[in-house]
Amino acid sequence: MASLASSILTGSGSSQIQKTLAGYVLSQASSSDQAGAEMEGVASAVMQSDKYSDTTKSLAASLLSQSNRCEPSYTF
Repeated sequence: MASLASSILTGSGSSQIQKTLAGYVLSQASSSDQAGAEMEGVASAVMQSDKYSDTTKSLAASLLSQSNRCEPSYTF
């Protein structure tokens, strides 16, 4: 995913949302930091919309996979 994100950031045909998500994906690839709630909201909206490409949704899914909200919570 980091390779895809890098190519999006250096490519000229990428949309602004792709570049934004790619930047967050790359920042997470080299650290344990997680995206903020605002970016998680953006990524969630991308996932729920039909107007975004599979590439954009892949970036959003990668971002969300690093989210605290994706960690399972168990109650007993």
